[in-house]
Amino acid sequence: MKSDQIIYVCSNCGEEYVKWQGKCDNCGEWNSLKEFKVISSRHNAKTKSNLQNIQIVDLSKVKTSNFQRISSKISEFDRVLGGGFVKGSLILLGGEPGIGKSTLVMQVAANLNNVLYISGEESVTQIKMRAERLNLKNAEIKLLTETNIDSISTFISNANFSPSLIIVDSIQTIYSENFPSTAGSLVQVRECALKLQKLAKETDIPIILIGHVTKEGAVAGPKTLEHMVDVVMYLEGEKYHGTRILRTAKNRFGATDEIGIFEFESTGLKEIKNPSKIFLADRNKKVPGSVITATIEGTRPLLVEIQALVSPTSFGYPRRTASGFDLNRLNLIIAILINRAFLKLGGFDVYLNVAGGFYLKEPAGDLAVALAIASAYKNIPVDSKLTAFGELGLGGEVRSVTFESKRLSEARRLGLSKTLKSKNIGGAIKELENA
Repeated sequence: MKSDQIIYVCSNCGEEYVKWQGKCDNCGEWNSLKEFKVISSRHNAKTKSNLQNIQIVDLSKVKTSNFQRISSKISEFDRVLGGGFVKGSLILLGGEPGIGKSTLVMQVAANLNNVLYISGEESVTQIKMRAERLNLKNAEIKLLTETNIDSISTFISNANFSPSLIIVDSIQTIYSENFPSTAGSLVQVRECALKLQKLAKETDIPIILIGHVTKEGAVAGPKTLEHMVDVVMYLEGEKYHGTRILRTAKNRFGATDEIGIFEFESTGLKEIKNPSKIFLADRNKKVPGSVITATIEGTRPLLVEIQALVSPTSFGYPRRTASGFDLNRLNLIIAILINRAFLKLGGFDVYLNVAGGFYLKEPAGDLAVALAIASAYKNIPVDSKLTAFGELGLGGEVRSVTFESKRLSEARRLGLSKTLKSKNIGGAIKELENA
């Protein structure tokens, strides 16, 4: 192979090509191939001495009796991880700028001993200022301001202490001299992540990588970055809203549908023990268009408020706007209300909001959305003690959903004692009118 080789990498999926072409065959994106120069030393053949170090391990002889997770001492964070850190795991934490990623990992680091914090974006003085703002003055955190991956690997391998956790803030600032491209490029992000992955497995130290996100909300860099790590987490929430939700998109050691809920305060992120009460705290019980639904996130039932507003349209085509809910699903529910419940919504704008910055994903919220729209349209307040959940079919039927007992138990705990008995949307709206 030549000393230098030109390859073309898809910026969307990370697929490599030996020559440029207009369309990526793997993901179908146009004009996404970027040129990179790769040094051939990466592809050198293994010597006989290296081959002699390769060992085959019998799966039946692998011992897991001493397996123990490392708790971050933040229950909401541990819940999302599946119970705590797994030794040797590589964790990717993404989120928008200013959402609280660095704040969260700093609080996690303060709860553990001998944490190594590698910063490529901030100086040690800036990190110290953040620690003081969070009242973490006595935290046992070792700081390293280095961006060269080879220097980082050498330092950790030869360090006279064994970190319990390594934090890299952020992966887009780390680079390798073996690849002549800027830090944050596709090749740099991928190759540096590969070295950190190998380092985590060899040292048995969990590593957290903080990642920037693109305007589409995905972690910047090749898609293969998410395949290389063991856990992918996203910190979500409105930038100017106090609630933060930690979600997993991938977890090799636990469920991918668990969430952790935090509240952003001046002293950092505070975990919320009773999220249902927070989401319903400022609810106006006498306003039409407000309905409570019970949703399941992982193993946790949550009560959230669905708000709807219906007003005559000022344009030829009515507007449909949703915040915290899928717009296509909203249009489907409106069509069901028009055709099955005979609500004349064709000349009305419909606005829908899930209060508290929460995003409602599961179809169990369909019934509450439909009732909120019907309540706003008919100008009839919903009983403040009513909770509604169920999936709507195209025939107008209300279908049962999973974990009904959990949803009902959470509703009863917060004083919502009433539910609807009708199994179709027309009957449910009549119950609403007669309540």
